[in-house]
Amino acid sequence: MNQQRPPLDPHPLSEYVAWAGSRNREPLLGVLKEKLPKGPGRVLEMASGSGMHINYFAPHFEHLHFHPSDKDQSVFDNIKQLSVDHSNDNIADPVHLDLTDPQTWFNPGSPGSFSAIFCINIFQVAPISIADGMMECASYLLDDTGILLIYGPFQMEGKFTTDSNREFHDTLSSAGVSEWGLKDVADLKKAAEKHGLELKEQIDMPANNFSLIFGRK
Repeated sequence: MNQQRPPLDPHPLSEYVAWAGSRNREPLLGVLKEKLPKGPGRVLEMASGSGMHINYFAPHFEHLHFHPSDKDQSVFDNIKQLSVDHSNDNIADPVHLDLTDPQTWFNPGSPGSFSAIFCINIFQVAPISIADGMMECASYLLDDTGILLIYGPFQMEGKFTTDSNREFHDTLSSAGVSEWGLKDVADLKKAAEKHGLELKEQIDMPANNFSLIFGRK
């Protein structure tokens, strides 16, 4: 794939999202190999978008069953087509999950029915207010030892960790969309606290990103 960065476009089927996804999938796979259950289990992806990540990861975990979800049901056909193209028989059909709509939080499964949940590159183009829904939903769906992995670039206690992250934040902010920009890990921790979760581990990733691992207290 052309490594030149396409114009910023958060639509899940855009060239920019495909470019960003191809850059982060290998490092993320390494983290998942360490953190996902070694035995049978169910894994939910929130905000699956095009389905490129879940379809890339699933073949590496034949003992796990993966469940894509998104608030935008127009991407479901793309997710399912990728699963067919890659012969991924351990990926369920996508379900509607909107982190701003509590009525959809029960769609993926019953209480405690997932061993892990992951969400990739959503907060820089989503309002921080979805953090509360994400944590409440995760608390409902995860089993007692389950984890929530959130990946992306973030601020730390009101500060940018690198000049490049500040520049990325400024680029996002210049688009004129109020919720675009790097969010603060402190706000995610506050949301988690309200729903019985806490930040267990913060893993530095390439390109000044982080993998944040949340679990029950």
